[in-house]
Amino acid sequence: MKGIILAGGKATRLFPVTKVTCKQLLPVFDKPLIYYPLSILMLAGIQDILIITTPQDVSKFEHLFGDGSQYGLTISYKVQESPRGLADAFIVGEEFIGDDTVCMILGDNIFHGRGLSKILEKAGSYKEGATIFGYYVNDPRSFGVIEFDKTGNVISLEEKPENPKSNYIATGLYFFDNRVSSIAKIVKPSARGEIEIISVINEYLKMGKLTVERLGRGFTWIDTGSHESLSDATNYVRIIEERQGLKIGCIEEIAYNKGYINKSQLERLAGELIGSGYGRYLLNILKS
Repeated sequence: MKGIILAGGKATRLFPVTKVTCKQLLPVFDKPLIYYPLSILMLAGIQDILIITTPQDVSKFEHLFGDGSQYGLTISYKVQESPRGLADAFIVGEEFIGDDTVCMILGDNIFHGRGLSKILEKAGSYKEGATIFGYYVNDPRSFGVIEFDKTGNVISLEEKPENPKSNYIATGLYFFDNRVSSIAKIVKPSARGEIEIISVINEYLKMGKLTVERLGRGFTWIDTGSHESLSDATNYVRIIEERQGLKIGCIEEIAYNKGYINKSQLERLAGELIGSGYGRYLLNILKS
């Protein structure tokens, strides 16, 4: 399985901050926002990753991650010339996906919860169909809403409805089989001229090949698309990390625990960051 992080767009809701840098490089407590979605792909066991971003931002991500080999990853980059919808990622990344299945995550989404790694690995093991993740919210009108029947089967998905049929929404994490690029090419663009991810998911629903994993009360999902939610994310990560002494979204730690890198490689990464608490945390992993 391969992974895609969609890190494009103008992030106008975060102006003026994002007039000088992209949203995915903004800090969420002690690390760039993009570390969190990258960590999710790594927890799913994915090492071959494509970052899709804008022409002006691609060099920034290349400077941050390089080719990913220091983390035991293979990271490549593609430019999305203009925002054409989330599902456009599967057209831009068609050559990268090749004959594999793929997981796509939005570059501004944060997931956290006990047992998340097992859920991700399970979703990544499916060779056919699509898997999305449902999350219960108080006001679902700004999201893609998932409707279930009485037995828990999905019967519809609707983008930003005025009268939602449930409180479960589709988060920005998607697993698809190899047909996704072909499907993205043929779905009809929405009224705003975008290739909507909901349209692609609905094609899998019509085929009877859609699975929804509901993230229960033990999980946190944050879409950091606004100043308020970005602040909420920082506060959440800070509180958890300071109370537990364990980091969320620490890609170096995950790489080491997954066996992608060895002790000497982790020590080298820690040494580069030794002036910060983040670097000292990595050294403590080696000591423990």
